[in-house]
This record gives sequence, structure tokens and C-alpha cells, in this order.
Amino acid sequence: MIRIAAKVGLVVAIASMANVLGYAGEALAAPHIVLSSNADHPQAEIKIKGRGFGANETVDIYFDKADKASAQTDGGGRFRKASLKIPGNALPGVHKITAVGQRDGDAAKRSITVRTDWLEHGFTTLGDRYNPYENVLTKANVSSLDTAWSATTGNPIYSSPAVANGVVYIGSEDSKLYALDAATGATLWTAATGNYVFSTPAVANGVVYVGSFDEKLYAFDAGTGATLWTALTTNSITSSPAVANGVVYVGSDNKVYAFDAATGASLWTAATGYGIGSSPAVANGVVYIGSGDNSLYAYDAATGTKLWNTSVGDGIDSSPAVANGVVYAGSNNGKLYAFNAVTGAILWSATTGDVVYSSPAVANGMVYVGSKDRKLYAFDAASGASRWTATTGNSIISSPAVANGVVYVGSFDDKLYAFDAATGAQLWTATAGNGIYTSPAVVNGMVYSGSMDNNIYAYALSGGSAGAYHGNTVQPSFASLRPDRRLKAKQH
Repeated sequence: MIRIAAKVGLVVAIASMANVLGYAGEALAAPHIVLSSNADHPQAEIKIKGRGFGANETVDIYFDKADKASAQTDGGGRFRKASLKIPGNALPGVHKITAVGQRDGDAAKRSITVRTDWLEHGFTTLGDRYNPYENVLTKANVSSLDTAWSATTGNPIYSSPAVANGVVYIGSEDSKLYALDAATGATLWTAATGNYVFSTPAVANGVVYVGSFDEKLYAFDAGTGATLWTALTTNSITSSPAVANGVVYVGSDNKVYAFDAATGASLWTAATGYGIGSSPAVANGVVYIGSGDNSLYAYDAATGTKLWNTSVGDGIDSSPAVANGVVYAGSNNGKLYAFNAVTGAILWSATTGDVVYSSPAVANGMVYVGSKDRKLYAFDAASGASRWTATTGNSIISSPAVANGVVYVGSFDDKLYAFDAATGAQLWTATAGNGIYTSPAVVNGMVYSGSMDNNIYAYALSGGSAGAYHGNTVQPSFASLRPDRRLKAKQH
């Protein structure tokens, strides 16, 4: 392996001399690789292209020290079809992808950041509030969560956090949207709207979208907070936007709106029979949303054509979640419903003890939802059979979040809870200074939540001092890499 390092130095020297002499070309260029993404979540597939390697040689591709893929170069030393899957246990932070030629020892590295983002109220447009990539917090260690930081806004917080690219975005009743450093809580920027911000922001393609009580949907630059556009609706917006395929969907008054995500131009509106507090979910070209007219609606995402609506006898302020061809939503009649996503037929309903404002989370064959009766419920996703209930000290309006076998939810008893997702056993609590209306986000080993005490809270293992939060301080050397000869090389 010492030969690899020497070879790298030799190749760089040759390439430099070739540049000086004016005849540098592909064959003499230093080895170089390009990744399809420089940041992604565990289990994501990364495509890799390379050049400057030996002609017709096998190239091993490593994630940190593990040989994960192999590619075969062409006569010009290039390959284009390599890919590797980020390991499911890769911790958040910076890692290295390294390509090494088996014959000549040519080598090249690229950095990749492993992270998970909670992009909107429902985690994704499906609304299922389930982060399947979390690998830091577990049932075994979640009891060690402690406050990493808190940040104060000017009024109570009803909005829920969205987390993207290391930034927490959240609205406040002080009529502002906040962007905070996810690791430290430092304020990066604030952006003013004309009234309260109860809506949860959605982040897509470098833009943050959020609704306000001033009847406007806003689009802000995610990096600077600069206003990119606003779109007017007919009433206050408490609904949280969902962004899919270049379109932003949101509810206001008794209407569902679709706006062009780049320009804010209105694409279509569709009316329900009463006001909408529910937030849309988007799946397979269909927009699902609840209404105060007692119905769940399904619209064609491209045209706004109503596909179906199903009445449950009372208002639906809960936001729908879609999983495995089923739409789940709670109702003010105290029940959780499962609807066929294509036809709207009710598959089952399950009863709680009071109004269900909470939006359901769906994970691993279970559905979790809070109720005003102070309890968090777990139901079988296929049948609606009760699996367990867990009691808090006051009403649960907050929507649960599920990650790595743990369910997190806030309560009006001023506490944020963590429960075992399989059994309902209480694993951890944290106390804020007032009730928790907001819904938590679980990202990169941290839990983020707002409170009506005006504060945003971030919780981490041992307050953030655990080793999982400090990345890879020692990067692998070429000499430490060991090839796996069992890997089959992809051609070119």
C-alpha cells in the first residue's frame, strides 16, 4: 500500500510537468472522481465517475476504509458506471469516498457529507413523519438526551421545525420565520411576514416556503432569507405547505392552492365545503387534504381535478399521511381513519377518547397519533387494532415523529416525550416553560421542538458532547485501505 501513495505523488508530478510543457491530456491527468451528490442520507446510492486512472484496470471504491464497489476503466482510464450505497450505520458528518486502481495504484478522493433532512411538516410529501435513516438515537441511549441549545423568539411557537443542510427553519407568532444553525442555535437570519406564522416551513431546492396569517404564502431564499416571491390566498394560512415536482401545495380558507415553486404563479385552486387547517400530503400524483366540512379530499396534483372525497361525520384538521396505498387522518370526532388511497373507501377506523388534531405518523406497520384525551395511541396500520396507549399530563395536539424505534411527541403539559415505538414504554422526557403545540423533528441524532414559552429547543445525547456529533476527525490514509477482491467490477 506504500506503493499507492508513491504512485499518487508520481502521477501528480507527471501531470504538473505535462501542464508546464503544454501537452497535458486525459491520459496524463491526475486521477479524479465526481460524485452524483456531495451530501446524502445513509442508504442512499451514490453514482461515481472517474478519469485519469490506468487503461483497462479495475478500480476499487471505498467508503471510508471499507471497499464497497469496483469499476473497470476503458482504454482512456475512465469509468462512468460505478455506484455505492452509503452504509446505513454511517454517522452524520463528513466521510471520504476513495477510488484506487488495482494495477497502477492511482488514487483519488472526494468528501461526502452524510446527513438526514426533515424537509417539511410530514418529513416528506407523504406526510408519514418517519425518518428511516436516523442511526444515532436509539431506544437504548435516548434517555441520555439533554438540552444542546435553546433560542428565543418574540412570541409563542406553534409552527414546527424543518431541518435542511444544517439549518433549522421555524415560524413564530412574532410574525417571523427563523433560520438557526442546527448545531449551535445561532440565528442565521430572520424574515418578516405580515402576521403570525403558525405554518410549518417546507424546504426544497434552496427555497423555504411558509404560510402566514396575513393570507400569503412566502418563498424565501434558504441561505439568506431574501424574499423571492409571495402568493395571495383568501384567508389566513395555518396549513403547512408541501412541495412536489416543482409545485407548492397549501390550504387556506376552504381552498387548496397549487403554486409554481419557482415563480409563485397560481396553477390551480380547488374548493372544499369549509375552512382548511389540515396540511396536504402528496403521493403518486395525488394531493390529499382534510377539511372542516368533515371530508378527506383527493385531487389530481397536476390539474386540481377532484378524484374523490369521503365524509367521516366531523371536521378533519389532522393532516393526512400516506403509506402503502393507504391514507391515514384523524378527525374531530375522536377517531383515526384509514382510507384507500385510490378510491377513498374507509378501510377501518379506531377510536380515541377525544378530538384528534394530531397528525398520524406511520412506520413499520404501525400508526401513531395523539389525542386531546392526553394519550398517544399506537394502532396496527393494516387493521386498526390497538397496540398500546401512553398517557401524558395534558392534551396532545403535537404530531408524533418516529425514528429508529422511538416515537417523540409534545404535550400541553409542557413536556416533550420519547416512547418505545413497539411497546409504548416511556424512555425520556424534557420540560419546557409552557405547552408544546409544535411537532418535533428528529435529525442527525438531535431532536428539535418549539414551545409556547417562545423558545426553540434542541436536544442531543449528553447535550451534544457525545462522540457521534463530532464527525470523523481522522480520515483514512491510502495505505490503510484493503481491497475486497470479491466485488464485481462494472464496465466503464
